[in-house]
Amino acid sequence: MSDKKLFLLDGHALVYRAHFAFIARPLINSKGVDTSAITGFVRTLWDLMQKEKPTHIAVAFDPKGNVFRHEYFPAYKANRDATPEGISIALPYIRSIVEAFNIPIIMVNNYEADDVIGTVAKQAEKEGFTVFMVTPDKDYAQLVSENIFVYKPGRQGNEIEILGVKEVLESWDIERVDQVIDILGLQGDAVDNIPGVPGIGAKTAVKLLKDYDSVEGLIANSEKLAGKQKENIVNFADQALMSKRLATIDINVPIQFDANTFIIDPINREKTMELFMELEFRSLAAQILGAEVQPVLGQQSLFADIPPAGPRNAPAPAREEFQIAKNNITNVDHKYDLVDSEDKIKHLVTLLEEQSSFSFDTETTHIDAHMAELVGISFSWEGKTAYYVPVPAEKSAAVAIVAHFKGVLENPSISKIGQNIKYDLAMMKWYGVEVSGFFYDTMITHYLCEPDLRHKLDYLTEAYLDYKMVPIEDLIGKGGKNQITMRDVPVEKVKEYAGEDADLTLQLVPIMQKMMAENELDELYKKIEEPLIRVLCDLEYEGIRIDGDFLRNYSKDLEKILAQKELEIYKLAGSPFNIASPKQVGEILFERLKVPYRWKKTSSGQYSTDFDKLSELAGEHPVIDAILEHRKFAKLKSTYVDALPLMVNDRTGRVHSNFNQARAATGRLASENPNLQNIPIKDEAGREIRKAFIPRTEDYVLMAADYSQIELRIIAEISNDTSMLEAFVAGNDFHKATASKVYSVPYDDVTATQRRNAKTVNFSITYGAGALNLSRQLGIKTTEAKELIQSYFREFAGLKNYMDTTVASARDLGYVKTLLGRRRNLRDINSRNSLTSSNAERVAINTPIQGTAADMIKIAMIDIHRTIKDRDFKSRMVLQVHDELVFDVFKPELEELKGIVSDCMRNAIPGLKVPIIVEIGVGNNWLEAH
Repeated sequence: MSDKKLFLLDGHALVYRAHFAFIARPLINSKGVDTSAITGFVRTLWDLMQKEKPTHIAVAFDPKGNVFRHEYFPAYKANRDATPEGISIALPYIRSIVEAFNIPIIMVNNYEADDVIGTVAKQAEKEGFTVFMVTPDKDYAQLVSENIFVYKPGRQGNEIEILGVKEVLESWDIERVDQVIDILGLQGDAVDNIPGVPGIGAKTAVKLLKDYDSVEGLIANSEKLAGKQKENIVNFADQALMSKRLATIDINVPIQFDANTFIIDPINREKTMELFMELEFRSLAAQILGAEVQPVLGQQSLFADIPPAGPRNAPAPAREEFQIAKNNITNVDHKYDLVDSEDKIKHLVTLLEEQSSFSFDTETTHIDAHMAELVGISFSWEGKTAYYVPVPAEKSAAVAIVAHFKGVLENPSISKIGQNIKYDLAMMKWYGVEVSGFFYDTMITHYLCEPDLRHKLDYLTEAYLDYKMVPIEDLIGKGGKNQITMRDVPVEKVKEYAGEDADLTLQLVPIMQKMMAENELDELYKKIEEPLIRVLCDLEYEGIRIDGDFLRNYSKDLEKILAQKELEIYKLAGSPFNIASPKQVGEILFERLKVPYRWKKTSSGQYSTDFDKLSELAGEHPVIDAILEHRKFAKLKSTYVDALPLMVNDRTGRVHSNFNQARAATGRLASENPNLQNIPIKDEAGREIRKAFIPRTEDYVLMAADYSQIELRIIAEISNDTSMLEAFVAGNDFHKATASKVYSVPYDDVTATQRRNAKTVNFSITYGAGALNLSRQLGIKTTEAKELIQSYFREFAGLKNYMDTTVASARDLGYVKTLLGRRRNLRDINSRNSLTSSNAERVAINTPIQGTAADMIKIAMIDIHRTIKDRDFKSRMVLQVHDELVFDVFKPELEELKGIVSDCMRNAIPGLKVPIIVEIGVGNNWLEAH
């Protein structure tokens, strides 16, 4: 263990812990102030400093307001109660005491304390520190390594706990530390309102991970599950991935560990004395400051007998709080001009016409471009200089102003620079402008270079420009009824904010260009991601029509089903009760019906009856299964059936999803608000929802085109495995052909069990499933699984060679690429921790496969979109869902479009050895077409 010991304290977690430790008998001083949390925190801090003798230390606090997790899941932590008054009072005092102790406070806006601690811990480990994360929070277990530990302070007489890799693996019953995140993603977290997967609790999550290794592996192998478990994994796959993402501590926070900043310094006695005097901390003053305190009345004489300080306790200057970025709009010279007259507008247009490229950004009233109104446009083509054009609310007047810029924005010879420029293209489209030219998007270029990091503009400016941007909340306020829109903000403030957006985006370009060149990603951007911006803009603009009457009728059907389920539940329970009341459900199940309860009760002393707990009890009593069914239908009704009609755009009568290019590290698109990729398809009740997606008019029909077994075909292509290629070229049932090879039996003699086993192996091997994992999936002995894997690799030697050479190359280069050059960095591939490196190996093997599939459908979308425009079709592409494209087809164009779509999808990547199969369906709704 290193002599350099860094202790990182989770301030908020320790404050909450201290507060509730005294909840039965709170500590109240003579002023009526609850000092419980302050006392408990200070005692913990001082005891740690005395016993553990850290060489370096810091305390992390959560920032005020939302964090980045709210950006993609607004309901994150929505269930949390208001902060107890005692904690609200305590926090300012605790921060002051920490500063008086000359301990640095680290806090980064938009990130929680665990993200900051995780980032600093990983950085410090690389500099040879042994790091102790001081927290009661179990989530920190995901960060543990051979040099990073969770330090849980003692409580109520218990000794401290120090958890390393061994302890985490044993206590969580997992094989790798990072599987902590998978468990949290599957079981969810009621405290943080992380939904998880219905029916999966901690024990079930552990069991599933032993079989399928990760959330991703479980989803990929969902067909191997059965019953409700399979149904839930399939239907809630995106929710599981989102939950895992919510539970993942971000170790790439824009903060840099500086060992000198964290060195233990002497306490500032004067400041500490002043605070302890105000709080009436007599015993702590004596313990920490060596004060001999007399029990006298009167605040003035409380510290009268404090002896003079020796050299060890000499006052030291208070250290500044750890800063993220030194530059901001107040200390950087800049020139952001307001363009608010016709003469100024004409002059600006003249200047823009002289540029070969410029950055532009729109200010609007809403984050959804299809619901927003334009407030203004900012332009920049020179660093620290920008121009802001305000736009009035009245639509015709706004269109008239925008029209001045139509020529320059539609000029194809002028490149347009933006951050998430697709949003700005969509806004301009609503105001009659089809922005043209080459699009340079700093969000997407950064995503290509660092797909696993964040890509918002404020993150990029802090990370690459050492610049802290003006938060939007400073202008419009935080969320809630008092939040205003950009329209209501004084134009001078908007000018500065908008100018900053365009200016800083422009300043990022040379940095992004250098990164793109170094990573050899320019061609990928030009060929795929840049033209896809326009494709997605148009696709989102079209939207898809929803049959609201169908959903409203289906909602009534679900109401009847729910009513029937209620009667069934009442009959099984022996009396009516409130099914929505956790308290009443618990009393019925565990007191009246005597179902065994094997968990801790909630903090309020109630039985826990969440979906996870009940799912673990499924089958133990008929009423439990009935309650779970009731909840399933209720969730389906609220999440989809009742919600989708509310998402219909008033302007168009259609639903407009956002397709995010910079979300999934594999390169796949992510559908958001609403997530149309997560519409249930395998559940019969869920499939009904797809019936609600219909053509725009009676003259149209929906057409769905889907790649067949695309990832398996890409595996065959990339690995160049002879046996796999032969099976696909021959047009055989691939899983049956695999079974024939592996079991050494004629193709026609393959049994259903052999085919099932072969199918499991086909999808499991590339996810790194070993013999133990495979034996559990197939219900066979480990020795049989080993023989099956050996036989598989004997027959598919090309695949084994691909896996070995890919991992070897990744270890050497530190990254992998798809066939078309999409790159994914693998920072853990050479980790000394075998479990960490093995996980990186799996990513190395999978990324070229999944990423190539993503590239392929993107190219197909670009080619199809171009052809539709060139031929002036009325038909439109309206959805992309995984490996499927959905079209709103003008009936007279149907047959011709079928051929175009099939051809473009099959030949997206020309020259492949493996045949690409595209299945096309047509119908009057999405379910019929699928």
